[in-house]
Amino acid sequence: MVTSAPLRRSAVAVVLSGALLAGGTACGSDTARHTTSAAPAASASPTSTAEKQKLAKTRFVANAGLAAGATYQWIVKPYKKGKFKKGADHRTFTLIKAGLAGTFAYNRLKAALKNAKGDPLLAKAVAPLTAGVASLKSLPGKLRKGDGGAAGSFDSVINSVKDAGKSAGAEVKNKVPSGGQLSGG
Repeated sequence: MVTSAPLRRSAVAVVLSGALLAGGTACGSDTARHTTSAAPAASASPTSTAEKQKLAKTRFVANAGLAAGATYQWIVKPYKKGKFKKGADHRTFTLIKAGLAGTFAYNRLKAALKNAKGDPLLAKAVAPLTAGVASLKSLPGKLRKGDGGAAGSFDSVINSVKDAGKSAGAEVKNKVPSGGQLSGG
């Protein structure tokens, strides 16, 4: 009798899931029969190039800001305080956070460069920075190993991206990501 309760719950869950799936399919097909072709499907997306460019700049600023915030909070500040040096308190934990922040910053900078392609002025401003951002790919591993020079490289590339954004009218300000964002959650 003890094993039948979990079995009943499983059976009820399967039956309910099937009923919801069948009901959703039936509703979907019913709706499909009664729709007209008067409204185009693409009406929800931005239609003008000005709207697309504005969204590109906004996304660029958001992604670059998160990269800058993570770099400053978990790489540059600890480096300046000497927390990457051998014998420093909580060095291992600081290096792990710096490695995560470096990976996060690299990811967000790649996304920012992709976003910049949607705005001609911004695309021209950040195009020379592609190689610099690509060079950051190996730096999170160096940070985890305690290479302090990697912190300077991150800071340099972040400042270049911020300057390029500012010259294109997309000023980037540091936005420190949450721990969940940093760890990929």
